[in-house]
Amino acid sequence: MAEQANWYVAHTYSGYENKVATDLMTMVENRHLQDLICDVKVPTETRIEEVFDKRGNKTGEKEVQSKLYPGYVFIKMVMNDNTWYIVRNTRGCTGFVGPESKPEPLTEAEVAKMGVETTVDLEVEYKVGDTVEITAGPMEGSVGTVEGIDIPARKVRVKITMFGRELPAELELHQVKLF
Repeated sequence: MAEQANWYVAHTYSGYENKVATDLMTMVENRHLQDLICDVKVPTETRIEEVFDKRGNKTGEKEVQSKLYPGYVFIKMVMNDNTWYIVRNTRGCTGFVGPESKPEPLTEAEVAKMGVETTVDLEVEYKVGDTVEITAGPMEGSVGTVEGIDIPARKVRVKITMFGRELPAELELHQVKLF
């Protein structure tokens, strides 16, 4: 097939993102359209939330998955009348993002920025717990400890000791090197 698959964004009812994604993938499998609708994603992030008891005392932490773009599903597909109809008529889907509901594909820059598709596997020389030096930005020259690495977002969380306090800093992966 000569047509190129692009990423499109579809509106959904709030809370129906995962249902729309699974229903759409089921329809694609049943109709053998894997070459036209390649991928369906609901980008999420994992964050740590503190857990408190009834008295307000901290009892621990838990990981929570939250949607990065509530109410939206990202679909990599070849746009034609058939695929448009299938997506548009999926239960819970209200239409495509674009002027006058005309589907507008995401640019490569938008896809990279939104973290929908990771095209390059990055490797970093440091890991959680390592001591690193900040090489760029306002805290250049500071030394800290890596608390977390988010490869898809290209971010690293570093705890820096400054003015007698530990301060968290979120930096780009390239702004930090092993100390």
